[in-house]
Amino acid sequence: MKPLLAIDNLRTILRTGAQPVRAVDGLTLEIQRGETFALLGESGCGKSMTALSIMRLLPDGGDIVQGSIRLNGDELLTLPEAAMRAVRGGRIGMIFQEPMLSLNPVMTVGEQIEEVLARHFTIGHAAAQARILELLAQVGIPDPARRKTEYPFQFSGGMKQRVMIAMALAGQPELLIADEPTTALDVTIQAQVLDLMRDLQRQMDMAILLITHDLGVVAEMAHRIAVMYAGEAIETASREHFFKHPAHPYSQKLFAALPTRHKRNQGLSVISGNVPPLSEIFVGCRFADRCDRAWAKCRQVAPPWTAVAPGHRVRCHLYATGEAQQPAINAFPQHSAAEVGQPLQPAEATPLLKVDDLRVHFPIHKGLFKRVAGQVKAVDGLTLDIAYGKTLALVGESGCGKTTVGKAILQLIPATAGSICLDGVELSGLHRRQLLKKRAQFQIIFQDPYSSLNPRMRIAEIIEEGMQALNHNLMETSKAGKNRTGQDIDALLQQVGLPVEAKWRYPHEFSGGQRQRIAIARALAVNPQLLICDEPTSALDVSVQAQILNLLKTLQQDRGLAYLFITHNISVVDYLADEMAVMYLGRIIERGYVTEVLDDPKHPYTQALLSAVPAIESKDSRAVIRLEGELPSPANAPAGCHFHPRCPHVMPICREVYPGVSQFGSTHMTHCHLYNSAF
Repeated sequence: MKPLLAIDNLRTILRTGAQPVRAVDGLTLEIQRGETFALLGESGCGKSMTALSIMRLLPDGGDIVQGSIRLNGDELLTLPEAAMRAVRGGRIGMIFQEPMLSLNPVMTVGEQIEEVLARHFTIGHAAAQARILELLAQVGIPDPARRKTEYPFQFSGGMKQRVMIAMALAGQPELLIADEPTTALDVTIQAQVLDLMRDLQRQMDMAILLITHDLGVVAEMAHRIAVMYAGEAIETASREHFFKHPAHPYSQKLFAALPTRHKRNQGLSVISGNVPPLSEIFVGCRFADRCDRAWAKCRQVAPPWTAVAPGHRVRCHLYATGEAQQPAINAFPQHSAAEVGQPLQPAEATPLLKVDDLRVHFPIHKGLFKRVAGQVKAVDGLTLDIAYGKTLALVGESGCGKTTVGKAILQLIPATAGSICLDGVELSGLHRRQLLKKRAQFQIIFQDPYSSLNPRMRIAEIIEEGMQALNHNLMETSKAGKNRTGQDIDALLQQVGLPVEAKWRYPHEFSGGQRQRIAIARALAVNPQLLICDEPTSALDVSVQAQILNLLKTLQQDRGLAYLFITHNISVVDYLADEMAVMYLGRIIERGYVTEVLDDPKHPYTQALLSAVPAIESKDSRAVIRLEGELPSPANAPAGCHFHPRCPHVMPICREVYPGVSQFGSTHMTHCHLYNSAF
């Protein structure tokens, strides 16, 4: 069968420094019409540069020096730029990773889609407006007649991604390139976007090139897979064969690094080192320095392609030489209750953190005199507690108030009402100097370490700044005090797995995972008892995520730290947390030990949230619940149960009265009328 897209020996270089960067180095692949082909690998492997090469949208200094890219038999690399413009957005559509950076902030959504239509079709204004409404409705945007006149900032993350899909589909493409289309989205919105892409693919018989590092998304979407490493493909296979029998040591390590429940009492497998710089000239296997099965030949001779099964090829000397192969990993392991452990017993001691009826409301000002016209109830009556040395995971969709809870606990934003008690001390009523003395006991790790680290300060200065501000024992100006501070910084860097000499470097000189380690070291510098972790692994590759999770678990064991772990990654919750609280529109709607909530979710929202998580398992083994609509505005919360507009089990009482607590044992509770009345 003739492929829709055929790439042969593609080589793309970037001339941005003293040595050229071989971003794509000899890539060959084929994509059939109507199939989803996943390109999998760590950041820096060349996945996004492959997509930009196909579109011929390389950055300054980028050049395709060798190879062929054929779309339905037409060579794209020889097309003049004028002809290529008809291909971009026409025959090939692309969804970029960050929709907010890809949409024009000063043009309405309708105007941006109309630009695409005007570029690729001869169409009148009335017909264009009708087509815009059709596209917006096709991607599931409600009230398209009104929303096409709105600007990107008026849309949520999931809706912006739908707008990007509508723009990509406007030219009726044969091939859709999706570059990390769901990385920053909640699991419920991610499920909607993936469903949408599948439905549109079936309707249009469209091929999809899916670029991602999320194995769960690959398992849900892909027909065939190629694993990229250091600019080249190292394994290709069908989805079924890849997930049952990953062959390359790198692929096997990616699976071993995934956090799962059966690994709770052990560290995650970590891929040592980093992806090598693509400016170096490779001689042998590019993975050799990070492979625990490498021998001399691996560093001297580049491995050839070897077929390990029909349609499954791998670039590895283990298979080319007939050496004893590493046992295949079962991607769908089954484990007994004894293996995964039972729920911990309730803590007897007084909790380290106790939050009672916390409310954080922000006033809405309108009119010339900025009168208060309403309230955004970001947090609306939240109660939780965390025991010493334990981890509570706070999960929920974006906009539900998770980060606001963390900032209110830290006293970075004032609480409207409620109590926040840390180690027996009420924080809300403390004066500034009193609060300063307590700040060393609780610290935060932000989601984006690059934005939270001062780019003009060296790492030693970043860590020392907090130590001097919050830890009076280190505020010594003597030479002995300075030496001790330096020793403490060295010890901290070693504790988080960084070399001592790293303290003289700047944040931009580190990878994403290393910057997160620096952020953790800065938080630990003042010996806190509580760490608030706000999505600390959401933007990290699987292998780097494993390093950070191992570090957090080790630090908890060594220092007795307690964590409030804010996340939407359920697999991380399953691996790391002791307890779990599900948040919806400013309130906790279900709470219990992790095994209780994940194995027997009670609230319909929790059930939908868990079912929407992409899973590396047989799709026939679980029912998927798709939520309709989006999270309501906290400025205008629905009456009664806040979830009732989206609930598949809604009853008349749900629209009138907020449900009370329903208890299932001593530790598992929910707020739902299903358990308060007959159903």
